[in-house]
Amino acid sequence: MEYLDFELPIKELEEQLDKCVIIGQESDVDVTNTCKQINKKLEETKRHIYKNLTAWQRVQLSRHPSRPYTMDHVRALCGETFLELFGDRGFKDDKAMIGGLGKIDGQSFMIVGQQKGFNTKTRQFRNFGMPNPEGYRKALRLMKMAEKFGIPVLTLIDTPGAYPGLEAEERGQGEAIARNIFEMIRLKVPIITVIVGEGASGGALGIGVGNKVYMMENTWYSVISPESCSSILWKSWEYKEQAAEALKLTSADMKKQKLVDDIIPEPLGGAHYDRETAFKTVEQYIMKGFNELKDLSTEELIAQRMEKYSKMGEYKE
Repeated sequence: MEYLDFELPIKELEEQLDKCVIIGQESDVDVTNTCKQINKKLEETKRHIYKNLTAWQRVQLSRHPSRPYTMDHVRALCGETFLELFGDRGFKDDKAMIGGLGKIDGQSFMIVGQQKGFNTKTRQFRNFGMPNPEGYRKALRLMKMAEKFGIPVLTLIDTPGAYPGLEAEERGQGEAIARNIFEMIRLKVPIITVIVGEGASGGALGIGVGNKVYMMENTWYSVISPESCSSILWKSWEYKEQAAEALKLTSADMKKQKLVDDIIPEPLGGAHYDRETAFKTVEQYIMKGFNELKDLSTEELIAQRMEKYSKMGEYKE
């Protein structure tokens, strides 16, 4: 297990507990009470830390190297039923954007999401979870296929943003994201969106227009990352913690502002502490959302989606 800076007190107590158990196993000393005391203190420390997380600490948890990525969720949700589909039929296949057909609790879904890598080689292969235009065009191709066959769409968001390179701009990054938003608004099948990690900028919104939008507890959703916001406002990344607070990017902030429908609770310490429970909870929310949408007509689905996004924000004429 890798520990973040604010988790170091937990690391120290877990190491003490391990040493205590080893002493008990290797000697005749009764360490039962000592282990119980350490374990009690460990649980209290965990609760205190994880129930009082700052916005920046939640951002750190969303990027935890042990956190489940999109394909981890897909494998847990669909098992052997997932069939990955490739290519945008225009340029090439974008490895940062995955998509395909799969069954969740017996119901078929077209699943689309960003995928990060877990080591240097796979991070490069997945372009650090930052899709190019062809990734968004692949996503749209699959969503239109789902529409054709009446299959609901599930999108899983985990990206630091769309790829900002020159070649991406030359191939129409902005247009590809805008086209996805435009087409998703009027898609004729239910769309359920779950933010499972980072939800940054248009890179997230390019597959994030849904009838139901859920955020896992330790994720974030914002127009810009705290580091980028800090570098723009203060010309330095040193103020990223203040930027994170100001951006109101946590799941609780998003729910309060009515930008997402619900928060998916995570095990104490984050989804990586108890993956099976996290996967099960995500599945429950997906099926709950689907059951609320499945009986709506095409017109009602589109109207609900348009009304949902029309209500966001405030403006004066």
